[in-house]
Amino acid sequence: MAGIPGRRRVTSTDVAREAGVSRATVSYVLNDTPHQKIPEATRRRVWDAAARLGYAPSAAARSLRTGRSRIVLGLLPDWPIEHVLGRLVQQLTNAFAEHELTFVVHSPASFARPLREVWKALTPAAVLALGEFPEAEAGAMRAAGVEVVTAVHGSTRDPHRPPLVAEEPIGAAQARHLVTAHRRLGYAYPDLGRLGILARARLDGVRKVCAELGIPEPDVRTVPVGPEGAVEAVRAWLDADPPVTGICAFNDEVALAVLLALRSLGLRAPQDLAVIGVDDIPGAALAQPPLTTIVRDTDAVARSLARRVVDALDGRQAAAEPLQDPLRVQVRVSA
Repeated sequence: MAGIPGRRRVTSTDVAREAGVSRATVSYVLNDTPHQKIPEATRRRVWDAAARLGYAPSAAARSLRTGRSRIVLGLLPDWPIEHVLGRLVQQLTNAFAEHELTFVVHSPASFARPLREVWKALTPAAVLALGEFPEAEAGAMRAAGVEVVTAVHGSTRDPHRPPLVAEEPIGAAQARHLVTAHRRLGYAYPDLGRLGILARARLDGVRKVCAELGIPEPDVRTVPVGPEGAVEAVRAWLDADPPVTGICAFNDEVALAVLLALRSLGLRAPQDLAVIGVDDIPGAALAQPPLTTIVRDTDAVARSLARRVVDALDGRQAAAEPLQDPLRVQVRVSA
């Protein structure tokens, strides 16, 4: 192998020299250009040379040839990157791969590069925003020919910005599961303000079911993820008049904090207080008692989001209604 001096990027010229062919032949082979009669032995020689040299085609050059890159830039919201968001990113990666698109994510970390620098460097075909981001930035992307799909989460009651992913049905599913045996519900609200867009919409779903059935509004308490803060909330629910007997928790982490507080008070779920979470994280089945929870089909959500992006790239009109988001109740012992 001739080798490439220094640490500069390997080019198609280097591959041509290594394989003993022309640059045009390298381009035809690596881009699988149709209607080119290139012997199979020559094709193998080019691919072998590219592999030896570690050649990676330039995304920018490919974009100039095709008029479009194959990258979708995912903008993560300012939420904890834990089990559920991580699973969604994996499933989005798979869903986009089925359309021959590469999904690359950008997190709004404190020391991350400015968003404008990131998308200009990547020249993505599209941006999928999983949360809110500045409209001025979205306008600059569109002006540069980048499709922008914003997967806003939230409440269907917002007439100005209907969500692409509705959160109300999650709270409604929790409430409907509990009201068969409980006539006074509480809501365990997270203590992270950045999760408010999700929590408010899920709470709206609980409130809607309570109103439909003519039972009191849910007793809402902020529950830190830890035993001491949750103990105060549990005591307040049990001391209410009439007492709260069923808790819809924002997610499984908050629900587990409620279960831990119950145990520290010498109480049990569901006998003293029934608890239902959201997400079915791995620890839910291992909790004491095992946690009843709402399971969202994140794979279906990922595929639907990928389809919205592909439709936008192909110039097809997107549907106005929220994505279909199948939910089911994973019934265990806690509720």
